[in-house]
Amino acid sequence: MPEGPEIRRVADALNRALAGRSLTGVWFAFERLQAYRPRLLGAAVTRVEPRGKALLTHFSAGLTLYSHNQLYGRWLIAGAGENPSSSRTPRVRLETEAATAVLYSASDIEIWPSAEVESHPFLQRIGPDVLDDGLAPESVVERLLQPAFARRKLGALLLDQSFLAGLGNYLRAEILWAACLGPDQRPADLPGEVLAALGRAIVEVPRLSYATRGGSGQTHHEAAFRFNVFKREGAACPRCRTPIRKIADASRPLYLCPACQA
Repeated sequence: MPEGPEIRRVADALNRALAGRSLTGVWFAFERLQAYRPRLLGAAVTRVEPRGKALLTHFSAGLTLYSHNQLYGRWLIAGAGENPSSSRTPRVRLETEAATAVLYSASDIEIWPSAEVESHPFLQRIGPDVLDDGLAPESVVERLLQPAFARRKLGALLLDQSFLAGLGNYLRAEILWAACLGPDQRPADLPGEVLAALGRAIVEVPRLSYATRGGSGQTHHEAAFRFNVFKREGAACPRCRTPIRKIADASRPLYLCPACQA
């Protein structure tokens, strides 16, 4: 499943294609959404906002499209009047005079009044977005020490969207490696300097992934994101050269260095 950095890059692409432009075409695969089409035709897309692994597409008509790609959903963009090439099933089509954006395969799609969308059950459950510009390592440490999170094992906690939205399996592995921590350790048991390192990793690893992973200039960026442990079972740990292991943790595969994450 795409994680926060991938969803934010999708939001960036949709904003470039749609934001500030009036809709000349609107189509929904679901009958329950068809009633909104007259209100959306001619309205402008004001912005597309990532929230963890969900997207909020705001319209000037006072409506917001909530969508969650889950495992198979995918937005594709083409020129005006064109259909992106895909074998997937289209769910939503938004068209302006400049571009067409089509959401394929997703099933978690709703229209909400913009003034009420914050009441959506998913948005009520999730914590702060891990890529929020205002998220600081110190505030992450404070959150780690809250009663709801302090005594939970890190392997499960870093997948819990109520802790921080947008973290997923590859970010979990890379954050734990960067902080030299194992999945069974708990925030309440960590000394201050280790908590500080974990807070920095939780903020910095997703930001580096967003800035450089998958980008065309990635290989020329001196700090370009790379997987140090994720899906590198048997390869040498970049830090200590111990072979990386794959284990099961919180019902998901987890890759780690058994030596420097002991």
